Amino acid sequence: MLSRKFGKETANYFSGSPLNRVGFLRGDHQFLTQALKHPSTSFLLCNELQPLVNSSQASDRLAWLKFADIKRVVGENPYKSSEEEMLNMYDSRSYVPQLIFLGIDEKRKEDGLRYQGKNVYTGAPHFAVDVTPKASVKEECEKLIKDVQGRGLDFAKGRVMGLIASDAAIYAEARQLLDWNARNPFCAQCGQPTLSVNGGFKRTCPPKDLARTNSKSSSGVTNALSNVPEGPTDETARPPCATRKGVSNLSFPRTDPTVIMAVVNHAGDKILLGRSKRFPPYWYSTLAGFAEPAESIEEAVRREVYEESGILVGRVVIHSTQPWPYPANLMIGAVGQSIPEGEVIDLGNDPELEDAKWYSFEEVREALRVGTSGIGEEAGKDWKEGGLRLPPHTAIANQIITSVVCNGFVSGVPKM
Repeated sequence: MLSRKFGKETANYFSGSPLNRVGFLRGDHQFLTQALKHPSTSFLLCNELQPLVNSSQASDRLAWLKFADIKRVVGENPYKSSEEEMLNMYDSRSYVPQLIFLGIDEKRKEDGLRYQGKNVYTGAPHFAVDVTPKASVKEECEKLIKDVQGRGLDFAKGRVMGLIASDAAIYAEARQLLDWNARNPFCAQCGQPTLSVNGGFKRTCPPKDLARTNSKSSSGVTNALSNVPEGPTDETARPPCATRKGVSNLSFPRTDPTVIMAVVNHAGDKILLGRSKRFPPYWYSTLAGFAEPAESIEEAVRREVYEESGILVGRVVIHSTQPWPYPANLMIGAVGQSIPEGEVIDLGNDPELEDAKWYSFEEVREALRVGTSGIGEEAGKDWKEGGLRLPPHTAIANQIITSVVCNGFVSGVPKM
């Protein structure tokens, strides 16, 4: 019914993960323990947030390892204790390499993990692990990196846009969670070190810290519960923190909503495109910007378009969305239409754009045919100097533009 009314759903790059995240199992340390060591489990290594890939194929694929490969870095079992036990025995002096539980591949029912919780959950678990060489695991990470490179694998360079779609979606989850954990080692409320829990999807501010005692720092790559005193004394208690009571948005990963919009003129035959100073020559895209507090998506579209281009937008319709893990955005694609008396471009309000223009649908269709590329890439071989250039198909901007000028999103009549 919905497809008949609204058309086929647009699945943008970095979306469409094949994994079931089973988020309700992240707090179950028994599940995570079984998932960690199951024969079907796969681990994605990330070094400085760059994923390990196999580039020997036509398209880059994520390279997956087994627990035996990463055991030297993460230890025997970082999930052996419950969250309550981890909080009671927390020692901020112990470095724990970041692990992210990504989900299970339910297509692998025959050889996957079978876990009995409230229901039975079956699939091959997937994790991401930060192997950036640092702290107590620096040498082991360096050895592991050298080992995998000796197998013909390597870590991707720059923004990862060449993976097949399903791998890109998995990597987006891994990168965003690893990045968030790395950026938030301290509590935003009280400034004390925090502890990553819930499979890497939450950071909590422990009420105690064994580092506050004069006891010798525990060694090893895990939280080494067996090497710390049995029971924390009063001197391990931390000052009160508001995040320990109730649900706090300081404890969970942030996602920043960003609007990105194709604006059509009132006559319905031109589209507004802009360029910043960092873009290559002749390279234009749709306008975009962050949604502000207490602002609807429609209001954010109208405000951003006015601020950047001076154009006044009337009706706004949401088109599709795209996760963007650089670092933590949700791109909310929209299509808006200008009002007749608000179509004069004025760049004087906000200096963000170097230029903005109204382009005819015909010009844009030709650019989609010959002139799409990433910002750091060369234009297509059929592109002629001076012609319009546009973002690649992996960008939501390209999808929105294509929907408007080729697929009849506004007029209802496709123009291929």
